[in-house]
Amino acid sequence: MKRSNIPAACVILFVYALSAWGKPVGASPYAKWTNGPSHDAGFFPIAVWLQNPSKAGMYKDAGFNTYVGLWKGPTEKQLSELNKAGMKVICHQNKVSLKHVDDATIIGWMHGDEPDNAQPLSNGKGYGPPIRPKKIIDDYLKIRSADPTRPVLLNLGQAVAWDRWHGRGVRTNHPEDYNEYVKGCDIASFDIYPVAHTNPQVSGKLWYVPKGVERLVKWTRGDKAVWNCIECTRINNPTNKATPHQVRCEVWMSIIHGSKGLIYFVHEWKPRFNESALLSDPEMLTAVTEINRQIIGLAPVLNSPAVKDGVKVSFDNKEVPVTFMIKKYKGATYLFAVAMRNGSTTATFSLGGPMGEKNVEVLGENRTIPSKNGVFKDRFKPWDVHLYRISQSKAH
Repeated sequence: MKRSNIPAACVILFVYALSAWGKPVGASPYAKWTNGPSHDAGFFPIAVWLQNPSKAGMYKDAGFNTYVGLWKGPTEKQLSELNKAGMKVICHQNKVSLKHVDDATIIGWMHGDEPDNAQPLSNGKGYGPPIRPKKIIDDYLKIRSADPTRPVLLNLGQAVAWDRWHGRGVRTNHPEDYNEYVKGCDIASFDIYPVAHTNPQVSGKLWYVPKGVERLVKWTRGDKAVWNCIECTRINNPTNKATPHQVRCEVWMSIIHGSKGLIYFVHEWKPRFNESALLSDPEMLTAVTEINRQIIGLAPVLNSPAVKDGVKVSFDNKEVPVTFMIKKYKGATYLFAVAMRNGSTTATFSLGGPMGEKNVEVLGENRTIPSKNGVFKDRFKPWDVHLYRISQSKAH
């Protein structure tokens, strides 16, 4: 696996929470599949890409609940190890997996990885064009025909977010292809890794991650779940690696802009190959575990109906816009906000209604912010994420 073009000039935004785009409000995006991902409100997919099932216990301890892809599999041994660890999997259909259609360990089918990129030629001499969308759609129908009880996940490449990615060969700068590609799946995913990226057009620009999420939400018209990949290792970059702060930012940028599932990419090739580099990095593993556990703790909120309007934000540095989403759950309002650029700004949030004077709890930061009549301010440093909870107690 290898931006959101959020307008920087906007000083005051009316931000609307992402709606279900025609689906019943609050419905699980997986409700139509009897053997798919859990329909439970407390479930949010947090996956790891192409890992050895023998390590499933370690990933489960770090807050992961899903494997995506199995090397040269699935095999009987791989499925047995995942079952023993209580880890779900999205894998390819083969003779083994189709014998396990009643196995609750399998929650989805893997369609393919980056078919939108130029494909290696069979003679090993260069690359040909990407796989045509029509073939992806045809193969999707075959997968669904073999088992319609599970969703099919298709992972696309970085051109979902970056049109000029030359790795598409003859289809570089053809974003119109993606309207067709997404017809060949039930879960649309993509990957781009800005910190580890070596091209200066992308390097360090974390907002390419939510840009890709936004585009997939648009291209799927909200009819399919959108997932995306998150970097947490050097990958192929000998000098740059995302910090825990940047990883947290990418995660919440993704969720705020519509992602319904995360896939961490944990491989690393430099300075040496390490299939599970996350597990070898104590600082990053601790940070990712904390991020994952916070998401799981907030899953019922994230899976709750979206609030469509009624919130304004202004910021004193027009070069650093702040975007957010709003949820209401069990008598509280949750506001999840993120700084979209590598700079600092102070944001003023205005929630409508007679809210009186009360304190806003900043989740995970051990602090509160005073608010009056639904208005409060907070400072955002580069790539900061702040998660707020406002109780609905009576004004005083």
